[in-house]
Amino acid sequence: MIASKAKFRGAKKLQNIVGFRVPELVFKGPFLEAVSACMNYQKLDKRTREQLIHFFKDFLDCKCRQNPLCGCPERKFVKMIVELRISGLDHRQISEVMLDEYGIDIAPADILSFLESSVHILESIKDISKIEGKEDLSAETAQLIASVSH
Repeated sequence: MIASKAKFRGAKKLQNIVGFRVPELVFKGPFLEAVSACMNYQKLDKRTREQLIHFFKDFLDCKCRQNPLCGCPERKFVKMIVELRISGLDHRQISEVMLDEYGIDIAPADILSFLESSVHILESIKDISKIEGKEDLSAETAQLIASVSH
């Protein structure tokens, strides 16, 4: 999954603040717990603090009892990548947005691979919905495929 490849570029800065190793992988439990529970944000430089605030607002804002380990952050991340693609950004631009807005470093090739896999899955959904006579779902899926693969 694409979320498992996302790394926080400022992980070493965070380590210096919390006093223990903070993993780079953004959507892994130890990273999420470190930034959720024991971070002194006043010690961070302005840019890293802004990136973490955006990260919290866009990925960790849910009401699940197991937050941040509920799976919502990963789903929101995937949704954001797809929405950025639909808005017209290519895989390189999406990578740049993730780095600039959230400090998340993800290779453009990984994003491209994810988008291609997503299109294949959507094509399967479209085909199955056609077979099942769900023309509305088939048409909606075809439209989404066109938006993602343009």
